Amino acid sequence: MIRNAILAAGVVLSSASQLRIPGVPVGAGEICLALWIGLSISRIFIWGRVAANQSLRRLGMFWMLFALALSIGAVVSFLTDREIDFSTVTHDATAYLLMAMLTCLATAEPDGDARLRQIAWLLIAFANAGLAFQVAVGWGMLGSGTLSPWYWDRFRGWSENPNQTALYCAVMGPVAIHLGMTADKAIGRIAGFAGAVMPLVVGRLTKSDTFLLAMLCSGALLVGLQVRTWMAASSRSLRYAAAIFIVLAAPLSAIALLPYAVAVADEVESFALSLTKDKGGDATMQTANLRLDVWQGALRRGLETGSLGLGPGPHLDRPNIPNMQSLPMPFEAHNTLLDLYIQGGLIAVVAFGWLIVGTLILVLRARLDALAAVIGVLALFGISHFIFRHPIFWFAIALCVAEGCARAPMVRARYGR
Repeated sequence: MIRNAILAAGVVLSSASQLRIPGVPVGAGEICLALWIGLSISRIFIWGRVAANQSLRRLGMFWMLFALALSIGAVVSFLTDREIDFSTVTHDATAYLLMAMLTCLATAEPDGDARLRQIAWLLIAFANAGLAFQVAVGWGMLGSGTLSPWYWDRFRGWSENPNQTALYCAVMGPVAIHLGMTADKAIGRIAGFAGAVMPLVVGRLTKSDTFLLAMLCSGALLVGLQVRTWMAASSRSLRYAAAIFIVLAAPLSAIALLPYAVAVADEVESFALSLTKDKGGDATMQTANLRLDVWQGALRRGLETGSLGLGPGPHLDRPNIPNMQSLPMPFEAHNTLLDLYIQGGLIAVVAFGWLIVGTLILVLRARLDALAAVIGVLALFGISHFIFRHPIFWFAIALCVAEGCARAPMVRARYGR
């Protein structure tokens, strides 16, 4: 129980970059994760119990392919005599090693799926308590000290970047819903659904466009999957009647609603723009232009290496856009696939795609609808952010893989293929 709480605290605190000691590259979250890894390795040495299960094989295969891709990229980088920033290379390599050990050790437990589920409950409890404290500080109910919970008008809490807070909230919300949907008792269902409220509220306070899009898309996906589950659980005659009704009603409904859709098109567009952080103004356009410029440069740099990559670390020049001289050098693409393409080439991209798509198929087969929404959230955030190093990303992947592998055989036996 104590070891589980340490891991949950480590994942939650890993986003608290403002709480780090100045000049020290690690914080409380990284210390908790390292402590959990040390305790887990000690358990293996003392008890000698490792579960060579399907989830461990999946994640182990990915990390072996990814390590191969980074090794090839590092060799290419040395052979081309490129200037290398060893501090960023060390940072990325250490983060990848930490995440590889976290996922593999978490799924190597004899009861990995049950343990990860218990950690998920602790994670949601710690996250809600932490978010409530951050909101209280942000709204002046508590003293902030050196903490700066706002980035202009965007809430960031303990993080340096509001988008980082948005990512954690976007993942924790569906995870809490998953726990509520799969709980055995009513108190568990209530606690799970209640645990999703605070992450959703705080995520909206970050004014992240990606968070809003992820919540809308994942919510629609979850509703659609729940309809599928209801149809599969209903009697055959009821399913046939519902299917016939939908097929017959859809074209007629579309024709009837077409005039109304045309009439409100302008209002819908205005509403969508009002939801963005700058109502579609200069800030939104500047962000879009920056991302397009960086993505083009990333694709060009990856092709220059023959799709072999350049190893860990950022490898892009600062974007040639006015008022961007304050950005760091070297620069990242802020797109997970493109950043992996620069670092590990085509091998890293294929391995990552196999992991994400394979995990999504796994949870869909296991009828874990909320976890499928989690994968959707991660995929959307990966488009405009480099989420590969975040512990919340890897905890979510490990939870999906472990629960999917454990539940899929039971669902297959009940529903068939």
